[in-house]
Amino acid sequence: MGYVTLAGAIAAEVAATTAMKYSQGFTRLWPSLLTALGYVVSFLLLSQTLKSVGIGTAYAIWSGVGTATIAVLGLVLFDEALTLTRITGILLIVGGVVVLNLGGAH
Repeated sequence: MGYVTLAGAIAAEVAATTAMKYSQGFTRLWPSLLTALGYVVSFLLLSQTLKSVGIGTAYAIWSGVGTATIAVLGLVLFDEALTLTRITGILLIVGGVVVLNLGGAH
């Protein structure tokens, strides 16, 4: 169940960050409200995740998958450039999450 709530936390965080871009510096009401709501939901779900998943593992997955997803959405939704540097960065993030999870729980 912990990984289900973690997936929800990631989805809420990605939605909040995307809404933040659309808020234009918090000058647009609805995207600004969606940003705040998304982060509240994300943290609530992350806190529930921590009941059954180790903090290092949960945070590595939450931040890594969220960052990689936002980077891809930046390419798709906001026409950000796809460069070798960006591809390398995304791969390093994903690789880092994998390596941290290979360490297992103690």
